[in-house]
Parts: sequence; structure tokens; C-alpha cells
Amino acid sequence: MPLPATELAAFLSRLEAVTREAGDIALSYFRPGQRTAAAVSYKNGGSPVTEADFAVDRFLFEAMRDLAPEAGWLSEETTDTDSRLARASIVVVDPIDGTHAFTRGDERWSVSIALIEDGRPTAGVIHAPARGETFTGALGLGAFLNGEPLAQRAREAVTGALVVAPRALHERISKLPQNLGLAPRIPSLALRLVDIAAGRYDLVISSPNARDWDIAAADVILAEAGVSLVEVEGGPLVYNRASSKRGMLVAAPRTLIDETLSIARTVSKGIEWS
Repeated sequence: MPLPATELAAFLSRLEAVTREAGDIALSYFRPGQRTAAAVSYKNGGSPVTEADFAVDRFLFEAMRDLAPEAGWLSEETTDTDSRLARASIVVVDPIDGTHAFTRGDERWSVSIALIEDGRPTAGVIHAPARGETFTGALGLGAFLNGEPLAQRAREAVTGALVVAPRALHERISKLPQNLGLAPRIPSLALRLVDIAAGRYDLVISSPNARDWDIAAADVILAEAGVSLVEVEGGPLVYNRASSKRGMLVAAPRTLIDETLSIARTVSKGIEWS
């Protein structure tokens, strides 16, 4: 069962404090506009991972043992096991979302952490220390950026909306009758999603193969800001499944989600994703 409101508010405050500490660890390796001071290695498939990722992961694992001792654990930088599937709650972590950006001195990366209860996120924090921004949200308690409430998005029509989408879809999107604008795609998917709540653009279409750690914290923050996050096949996202991999994702204000889903299905038809 989800935590009562008063307990959840206290938990979110402590979760934010822990995530800020984690951000400080990552920031100690970050060099604005320069290559990171952290040692860099590469996973199967070629994506980078740094000693900063591992340091943040270790810190958060220990911190969350105190903050949520009954919860299971799912992190990008920890080997996953089936043991979490038996837990009613789990902590989902991306120690550094946007590691490519981090290694290049690009400020558009974040630490992302969420509490999942009964398959849905109930609290989440996305901290972007190099941008000086912290997004927080909890079920029924609202969503915030640096402590200021994120108002629900009031856009009435998709026509003329600003969208972030994979480059493979740009040409097709540019030909749609809705006259959509294309915004630059930032490296951190977590930040890309919550930037809708901050009013920086209106819609996000994301290519397949995101993982739960990329999106769980963003999911609850967006929901509290009046934004829906769903897979193109539709329906609310359910977490703590055997597979953490996701299909194509769409985020849009609730009033526009159906039309945005239709657009995403149209422009992605026949695309072969690598």
C-alpha cells in the first residue's frame, strides 16, 4: 500500500536530500565543457559508464537501505536479479542519466530516483546539479521545480505544439498538418520528459528501448503536473516487471495524449529502430 500523505511528504523531502548528495558526488567528477575527471569504460554495445556512475550507485544503495529498508532495488549500474519481483516496493535508480553528456562536460545530465509501490511510482526526484535544477513529485502532493509548484499544462490543441522526437522521425513530423515545431533533443531522457512540465516544450516522442530507470521518477512528476507518459501501445506504465525495457514512449498533456499517440503511431510506422 502507498504511504499515507504525511509520511510520503516526509519521505520525499528525505529522498530529495539524498539525491542532492548523490549529485554532489557526480559533480565532483564533472568538468564543464571538458572531459570528465572520472575514468571511463564501455559496456557491451558501446555506451559509456564512469567511476562517477558507480560511486553514485554505491552511495544511493546504502542511503536507500536506511530510507526504504523494505524496498527492492533496480539500478542501471547494479546487476539485476529476480528477487525484487517479490517486493511490494522497489527503488529505481539511474545514477547518471545522460552519461555521454556527463563525460563531455555537457550540463544536461541528471541523477534520477523513484520509489515504486504496487507497480506505480509514488515519489520521484530528478536532480540536475550542473543545471542547478531539482524536479520532485509525489502521488497526490504535486510536482515541483526547485521548490516551486509546476502548474498543470493548459495547452488546448496539438496544432503548433513544440515536440522533441528521434531524428529518424523529424522529416515525417515536419510534413504533418498539425504544423508541429521540432525542439532539440537533450541527452538525459529523464530531463527531456520533465522539461514538458517546466513548459520548455509540449510533447515528447521517445524511441524504443528506454529502461525503467530512465523514466520512473519522471513518470510521477509528470503525472502530478498533468502530463501523461505512456507507451505507444497505450495504457498506464506498470513497473517492477521481469523486463525493465520499454517500447516507444509518448508524453503529452492529458488532454492531448490521444492525439499525440495517434501522431506517434503514424510517423513511426515502418521505422526500423537500431
